[in-house]
Amino acid sequence: MMDIIPAIDLKSGKCVRLRQGEDAATTEYSDDPVAVARDWFAGGAQRLHMVNLDGAFGRSSDHLEILRNAAALGPYQVQYGGGLRSVASVRLALDAGAAKLVFGTVAVEDPPLFEAMMRLCGPERTIVAVDAKNGKVATRGWTDVTAHDVVTFVQELQQKGVREVLYTDVARDGMLTGPDTATLLRIAQTGMHVIASGGVSSEEDVRGLFELRNEAIAGVIIGKALYERRVTLPALLALAARHHS
Repeated sequence: MMDIIPAIDLKSGKCVRLRQGEDAATTEYSDDPVAVARDWFAGGAQRLHMVNLDGAFGRSSDHLEILRNAAALGPYQVQYGGGLRSVASVRLALDAGAAKLVFGTVAVEDPPLFEAMMRLCGPERTIVAVDAKNGKVATRGWTDVTAHDVVTFVQELQQKGVREVLYTDVARDGMLTGPDTATLLRIAQTGMHVIASGGVSSEEDVRGLFELRNEAIAGVIIGKALYERRVTLPALLALAARHHS
């Protein structure tokens, strides 16, 4: 079953979206992210994707309090990432109520530390964000591009016990150009569960993911298209219900 997952990106305590991962290309949508989370849950979402952008870019923040308040809204899942680069940061996020944690840079740059972090939260609560530019893994808020091939990196993660990744084509993020289905299918063929992220602009884009009929595609994260009302959450959830019936 493919989840419809609204995104809440946090920057200086506000709900924002970036364009192509550029820190300077920020659009603010709300100064009350917890109210936004409440609205998504009230609309039927069962899972939220929350990103601490300040943490991803190496800045300090008070976003754990926002996570704690959002996670307290009900029996929903809040997956949280951005700047999780120590065992202590993992413990704090879990204590604040994160259902799953999304790791990025650390999984690429410090595998032993990442494995220690995964032992703390367990593979069932671990997601690795595989962000890509031109087929290569990008790190540090998408500012550094490595030599790692996306699919090869996913296979390495599988060998470590990772069960779920989140794939973003950075060039598509916030651009409303549609998801990178070719790479999503390549990742899914490894057997890894993969969440699609970046580029969703319409109900048609989401329908296209359902029509791939690949059970390894576990969810789709939607941000800008929801905030700019190019799609609505009830319509997407109705689409999901039709495909799951």
